[in-house]
Formats: sequence, C-alpha cells, structure tokens
Amino acid sequence: MIPLTFWDISLWLAVTAIILLITAELISPYYGHTNLLIDKKKLKNAALTLSVLFLITVAVRIYEILTAP
Repeated sequence: MIPLTFWDISLWLAVTAIILLITAELISPYYGHTNLLIDKKKLKNAALTLSVLFLITVAVRIYEILTAP
C-alpha cells in the first residue's frame, strides 16, 4: 500500500481540476455539438471546488514554509 502524502493529494487535486475544467469547456454548446449526457453546470462546479481545494493545499504549504524554523 502506497501512503499518500500532502504533496500527492495536492498534485492529484490540481490534475483533476485541470482535466475537469478542460472537459467542461470542450462540451460547451458554443464549441460544437456533442452527444454527451453530462450536466455542464455540475461538472464546472466540481472543477471549481477541486480548484479551491488545491489552492487551500497550496496556502497550507506556504504557511508551513513560512513558519518553519
């Protein structure tokens, strides 16, 4: 079993958020017609939530660096 570190979780959040944001833009009605049955609003909300969580992990890392002796 591979233990997940804080860095691993932060990286996973960043990659997942980027993939979801790109997907949300590619299924945009202005980009072209697709036959995907995905609710764009929920997909974009999920991507933005993961982005905010990633930014929180970045803030925690910066705080750790600044307060380290």
